[in-house]
Amino acid sequence: MKMYLISDNVDTCTGMRLAGIEGAVVHEREELKSELARVLADKEVAVIILTEKFGREFPDLINDVRLSRSLPLLIEIPDRHGTTRDENFITSYVNEAVGVKL
Repeated sequence: MKMYLISDNVDTCTGMRLAGIEGAVVHEREELKSELARVLADKEVAVIILTEKFGREFPDLINDVRLSRSLPLLIEIPDRHGTTRDENFITSYVNEAVGVKL
């Protein structure tokens, strides 16, 4: 099984290529939609890594894939500028899931 990166910047793509993960750089909604369709057709890809920008700008595309398919797994990562999530985003996920404030 393979991993594949869809990034909004060349730096993240270059870094992942150095780690052995192939990928593509896209900027527009239609480019992302086309690249997702191409990668989803490849049955060897088990994990698609996306930069956080796509989850923020095109949540409908990302959520459609997540809700309609069990594979591949979609993972959002920060780009070279860092994360846009709150400082305690993991703690808040646990609080919501478990119902206990940590």
